[in-house]
Amino acid sequence: MLGILGRKVASQGNPSWGLEQGLRVIASRAFSSSAKEMTVRDALNSALDEEMSADPKVFLMGEEVGEYQGAYKISKGLLEKYGPERVLDTPITEAGFTGIGVGAAYYGLRPVIEFMTFNFSMQAIDHIINSAAKSNYMSAGQMSVPIVFRGPNGAAAGVGAQHSQCFAAWYSSCPGLKVLAPYNSEDARGLLKAAIRDPDPVVFLENELLYGESFPVSAEALDSSFCLPIGKAKIECEGKDVTITAFSKMVGYALKAAEILAKDGISAEVINLRSIRPLDRSTINTSVRKTNRLVTVEEGFPQHGIGAEICASVLEDSFEYLDAPVERIAGADVPMPYAANLERMAVPQVEDIVRAAKRTCYRASSLAAAA
Repeated sequence: MLGILGRKVASQGNPSWGLEQGLRVIASRAFSSSAKEMTVRDALNSALDEEMSADPKVFLMGEEVGEYQGAYKISKGLLEKYGPERVLDTPITEAGFTGIGVGAAYYGLRPVIEFMTFNFSMQAIDHIINSAAKSNYMSAGQMSVPIVFRGPNGAAAGVGAQHSQCFAAWYSSCPGLKVLAPYNSEDARGLLKAAIRDPDPVVFLENELLYGESFPVSAEALDSSFCLPIGKAKIECEGKDVTITAFSKMVGYALKAAEILAKDGISAEVINLRSIRPLDRSTINTSVRKTNRLVTVEEGFPQHGIGAEICASVLEDSFEYLDAPVERIAGADVPMPYAANLERMAVPQVEDIVRAAKRTCYRASSLAAAA
């Protein structure tokens, strides 16, 4: 029987896989093929719909969320179903409608504030940081602020420096906020539901380029009661040679890098952070103690980034387990260029992750020879 399974792994998998890893991958493929496919856009839309249906205190507010069905069609159909009192189109004034949302949360409602891009949240940052994030502490726990700030974050394509910034590090540095960054459709559904139900303010960082991508969604995730825990990362791909951490769109890049590395006999463990604050330090450190190597990946600027925080955590808790220096992959330390060729150079690519992982495994020379 083991011989038959071994031949199946050999025919369907990568030669570097062991029997256990190969069977796990084949099983996941079989599951994926039977699971329903759903775009990230539809996952977010269904999560909003179900939470608004379950709790009349939940409402959506932002620019073009109603009559236009949302700038990215995330709120499609919600105005018709719930009416203009719960799906509110606003003027182009982030400071105004964000302040209204925070006040509504003080009153006990559960607003979902949509920014057309998180770059525009800079207009409203006083309400987010000084009002929403700090009120629970400043009221000695007497005042909850159950509000979600959501919208596309990070680089899109050809939109220039003022519309391409990643704000994960900005918001996750502030006590009182929770910061979530989904990658696939299951993340989007489960984490948005968790954010809306949470008693504290949540910054929910989506990615414009992921909205139209489809991912397998389990039957469990399609249930209206489905909810993912805040503060818990997910191991997307198990490995034993190097740990790669990523969030949002970079998880897909990390998984592609892991496939390339497997062809060279390097087994990479890919961690989808999901939650930026609170950060799942336990899962990260447990993985590093197994693989003894770490590569962090993010789209944001390198200084004071999420990767820097992960590096600090690993050096504090697992330094003696490291067999190589930690590698940080981040966006270039410049405002985002507009030219397409320069834009590609300014954000991490799959080949950057592969090179970094090979350096940690002391395999960089073979890559240079191949280049």
